[in-house]
Amino acid sequence: MKKTILSLALITLFGAAAVANPIKKETKEVKTSESNVTWKGYKVGGSHTGTISLKSGALQFDGEKLVGGEFVVDMTSINTTDLEGEYKGKLDGHLKSDDFFGTDNHPTAKLVFTKVKATGKNSYSVTGDLTIKGTTEPVTFDVSVYGDKATASVKVDRTKYDVKYGSGIIGTAKDKLIYDEFDLVVDLQM
Repeated sequence: MKKTILSLALITLFGAAAVANPIKKETKEVKTSESNVTWKGYKVGGSHTGTISLKSGALQFDGEKLVGGEFVVDMTSINTTDLEGEYKGKLDGHLKSDDFFGTDNHPTAKLVFTKVKATGKNSYSVTGDLTIKGTTEPVTFDVSVYGDKATASVKVDRTKYDVKYGSGIIGTAKDKLIYDEFDLVVDLQM
C-alpha cells in the first residue's frame, strides 16, 4: 500500500513537472531573400561558381535543438558569378538545359531532413533526402545553428541525379572532364 501511494505521488509530481515545463516545438521559416546558396563546380583545369535561390525553407526545433528541416530550391535561378557577358549566358543556359538540370521540366529541387544528430552545442550531422530532376537520393552534411542563422556545406554527386554531361563515368575526353561532385554552401537567415 505504501509503495502504491509513493508511486502515485512520484507520478503526480513528475507528471505535473512535465506538463508545467513542456518542450516547445517550433518551426522557423527561412527568410529566402536574406539567405544565400552558392555552388562551385569543378572541371579539369578550373572551376565555376554561382548562386541559386531558395523558393522556401524551414528548420524545426525541439526547444533549442534542431530536429528537422525542409527546403525547396528554385532551379531556374541558377546563376554563374565567375563569368560575364556571352560566356556567362552560355553557361547559365547550358546548366538549365537537359544536359544538366533540365529546369523546364524540373524547375525545383527539394531537400527533406530525415535524421538529425547533435555533434556539439550548435552543430549537427544531418541526413536528408535530396531530390533533383525527379530522383531522390540521401545526402549527409553538417549544419551549424547560431540564433537565427544556420550554415551548411553539402557535397553532391550529380551523377546520382542523372546529371552526367561531361562526367568521367561515360568516357568524356580528359580535357572536357567535369568532376561528378559539386559543392553547395548555404547561409540561412530565419
